[in-house]
Amino acid sequence: MQVPLIRLQCGVNSYDWGKPYAELWMGTHPSNPSKDVTTKRTLLDLVQDNQALMSIDIGEKFGQKLPFLFKVLSIGKALSIQAHPNKKLAEKLHARDSKNYPDDNHKPEMTIAITPFDGLCGFRPLAEISHFFSTIPTLKSLVGEEGQAFQSAIQGQETSDKPEAEAKNKKALQAAFGALMNAKKEVVEQASKELIESAKTEGADFAGGGLESTSGKELADLVIRLDKQFPGDIGLFVLFFLNYVKLEVGEAMFLKADDIHAYLSGDIIECMAASDNVVRAGFTPKFKDVDTLVDMLTYSYAPIEEQKMEPVDYPYVTLNSTAYSSASAAILYDPPIEEFSVVKTDLKKNGAKATFEAIAGPSIFICTTGSGKISVGPKVEEVKPGYVYFVGSTAEVVLESESDDFTTFKAFCELHGKEDSKEKL
Repeated sequence: MQVPLIRLQCGVNSYDWGKPYAELWMGTHPSNPSKDVTTKRTLLDLVQDNQALMSIDIGEKFGQKLPFLFKVLSIGKALSIQAHPNKKLAEKLHARDSKNYPDDNHKPEMTIAITPFDGLCGFRPLAEISHFFSTIPTLKSLVGEEGQAFQSAIQGQETSDKPEAEAKNKKALQAAFGALMNAKKEVVEQASKELIESAKTEGADFAGGGLESTSGKELADLVIRLDKQFPGDIGLFVLFFLNYVKLEVGEAMFLKADDIHAYLSGDIIECMAASDNVVRAGFTPKFKDVDTLVDMLTYSYAPIEEQKMEPVDYPYVTLNSTAYSSASAAILYDPPIEEFSVVKTDLKKNGAKATFEAIAGPSIFICTTGSGKISVGPKVEEVKPGYVYFVGSTAEVVLESESDDFTTFKAFCELHGKEDSKEKL
């Protein structure tokens, strides 16, 4: 029986927005499948050939494919304003247009910053959007009557949790957002010139001095920066509807299917359900599907804190004394879905060792800094930045550092105990 530790050769996708490369893909998704470095067989082939590598349960539940897609993104320029469809909509879009929607799966995703990151994620609290309608004349004129209707509709019930008030708020938000997204291109281009002029001349007073969550100076800088990347784009106005988020190294956020977002800059680890479906509407030269986007969003609105994730200590790892004494750690990012979780391991001294207990599911490890070794049973392999390994179900894994800053991320799927706590074998 082959030892279930396989070094992977992973595909890179280069896009207009990437730095040296844009995305490294780790998984079995047919758009860019990973391969065994030695035999060149695809990982999909390997897990379908030997179902014990994923576990019978996971294979059956997810159609004999890896349930997650693991990525490293290197973002030098804004990614498109986008959302990913839920399962039901994905099936419909794929059947209708398989060129632009290549599979029928949903795509909830989690982002972990490996350098400082910024992005736009989810609709802002309604009072903040209303503030921008009152303080940015170009935004107000583009949205037109629907902007005034929005302000009247939400008046006094911006944060109400009564279902009828929430439904009314969401309907008003959809109408205002839809009016902006359907504004004529030439009108948007003209308005954007005026917007940039305001941002440059007003500085800290831009957008009425901004808000507690995003200052006027920050907003002015953001508008000027994004206009250099996408002159005259509708996204310059969409950003006033969305939360502006900054993540420091190790901070994370989780996006449900149907959450609107645009990543702006930074290097991140991203894990998602195994899908490549994207509905785009701005900051992009690619296919835009504005009607689908406006129609599909849930129009949930909340402060960005509600999307940030707090990692916890990962309980199923044992550190040796060198690891303990150097404050090494393994922390778990555990979103509320079945397809994936991620563990970040920092081994901070040469000789620090982390032993991961066997779990009933597959894992993929990637190293982002430092160097060391990974071993399963008698098989020991070297690890350097960018090295990626697949580990089969029920295998105990040992990571050992050969530097003072050995960082790895492990994405894994384990169905048992996802509802309550992680369950050991």
